[in-house]
Amino acid sequence: MSKPLVQFIDVSKTYDGATRVVDDLQLSIAQGEFVTLLGPSGSGKTTSLMMLAGFEAPSTGKIMLGDRDVTLLPPQHRNIGVVFQNYALFPNMDVKENVAFPLRIRRVGATDIAERVKKALAMVRMEAFADRPINKLSGGQQQRIALARALVFEPKVVLMDEPLGALDKQLRQHMQLEIKHLHENLGLTVLFVTHDQEEALTMSDRVAVFHNGVIQQIGSPNDLYERPTNRFVAEFLGDNNVFDGELVDARDGLGSVKLQGGQVIASTCPKETSTGKFSVCVRPEAIKLSSTSQAQTKITATILEAIYLGQATKVRVKSGELELLATLPGRSEVTLSKGASIDLFIDPKDVHLATA
Repeated sequence: MSKPLVQFIDVSKTYDGATRVVDDLQLSIAQGEFVTLLGPSGSGKTTSLMMLAGFEAPSTGKIMLGDRDVTLLPPQHRNIGVVFQNYALFPNMDVKENVAFPLRIRRVGATDIAERVKKALAMVRMEAFADRPINKLSGGQQQRIALARALVFEPKVVLMDEPLGALDKQLRQHMQLEIKHLHENLGLTVLFVTHDQEEALTMSDRVAVFHNGVIQQIGSPNDLYERPTNRFVAEFLGDNNVFDGELVDARDGLGSVKLQGGQVIASTCPKETSTGKFSVCVRPEAIKLSSTSQAQTKITATILEAIYLGQATKVRVKSGELELLATLPGRSEVTLSKGASIDLFIDPKDVHLATA
């Protein structure tokens, strides 16, 4: 395996000497990888990014960029591009002057600056706006210029701190794909910070879920969504039904899980899994209206709420003490209305056991 381009080694950050905003961070990022730091406000993700950028110094630990220890190196000597949520563009400069700024402070020659600015603007499809004042650009256009400015000096790593947070939903989704395509086409190494779960799943090679300054789980979007290792990740990443439960029997890769309200459901589980208490996770889309095998758990429930969304209907149901959220087909022969009785089926392979 090749040496990582970025390494956080035993990195911690505290502002008051007591509370660790980032706690013993261990993270390696490969050349060309798109890694997202995902978590709620105050979880340590932005502080981690700022320490890599050089705007914050770790309290303990070491940050490596390739073979260089950059822990105490000033930001301008790290060759890292940064895109902020507010873009941080200079209002007194036009587009080309903003994009040229990182090259000017690096004392690049005028001819080379002109060529590299033109190339950077072409990357984000903003060549026609080179002479436009910044205050005459839309939010999406300003975001593109901020990205061009971060790329113009060909940095080793590009850091993005909630860069799409100020955009409306449609433009945000469009820019997610634009950034992902740039990453793929240019082979960029990207460290991206967001609190938006869908954004993280859409764009990333790997996602690191932060909580209380600690990475709770890191892996591919599929791994985190389908196999959360603990209750926080299960509840934070997308819609999920999460219950307290106890694995009371496990044999031949199948288990019986008793939920807090007394309901028993079937689950797959690795052979080495021991009985005991778990967080039981079932994604709403895994709950079905029909049975395909005898191993499935059947639940007869009453619909408490039904929300039609076109291709799907979200229903909240109750069976005894058990409440579930299910995402069912929008077109169905089964009546999906408040108060109706409904039979639902859950396959054991869709019941995931995580630590509490």
